[in-house]
Amino acid sequence: MAVLSDQVAVITGASSGIGEATAAALAEHGAKVVVSARRRERLEALVGRIADAGGEALAVGCDVTDRGQVQAMVERAMEAFGRIDILVSNAGVMPLAPMARCRVEDWESMVDVNVKGLLYGIGAVLPIMIGQKSGHIVNVSSTAGRRTFPNGAVYCGTKHAVHAISEGLRHEITALGQEDGSRIRVTIIAPGAVVTELLDSITDDETRAMFERWRDELRDPLRSDDVAEAIVYAVTAPGHVNVNEILVRPTGQVR
Repeated sequence: MAVLSDQVAVITGASSGIGEATAAALAEHGAKVVVSARRRERLEALVGRIADAGGEALAVGCDVTDRGQVQAMVERAMEAFGRIDILVSNAGVMPLAPMARCRVEDWESMVDVNVKGLLYGIGAVLPIMIGQKSGHIVNVSSTAGRRTFPNGAVYCGTKHAVHAISEGLRHEITALGQEDGSRIRVTIIAPGAVVTELLDSITDDETRAMFERWRDELRDPLRSDDVAEAIVYAVTAPGHVNVNEILVRPTGQVR
């Protein structure tokens, strides 16, 4: 099970949901994990559970909307472990509402966390991975990055951006590898309906009720562990294999 025993993984948004499950799964497979989020107390509890299970983890408080905090978090990871092999950019918010409500602050929040936060993470780790000539960037997107739905225009826009950025990065970093022999991989993870705290960020009552009904009608939505297993699959693939994208939906989700 220790297939990642020589690997160091950094996970953003690790205080709950997919990020928390991914940290535990990567640690179970032998990786040293650096877990980051704003809720430091939850990170410390997660580190304790990983340690109790025989793993190694470090908690670093970080708000991904602050470029300086992201850079400092990556520097702390390097100080502790000397390398970064995997970045899982998972932090995200989803305050859905009709655009006619003009909740501009929510639009800004989604762009700041879902797009700029992801870019800050890439910008901090990419020079390290280029220097190592190895690494793996995993960007957690959504089925919203493939289709747009009512009340989700801005959220879908941010997730479409994650897809475009990831694919553009993959093209560029693959071309670099053809020149210098490096192997840096890029993977998009696009989950459908998942039971996480993400719905809690919907402040528009009507929209939240609509999405809660939709999720409940699925009867058996994804769990965070399901998505974590997809991430483990991608990062444990042989070095010559780049799993470009994993689209994972509940069996009952049509779109």
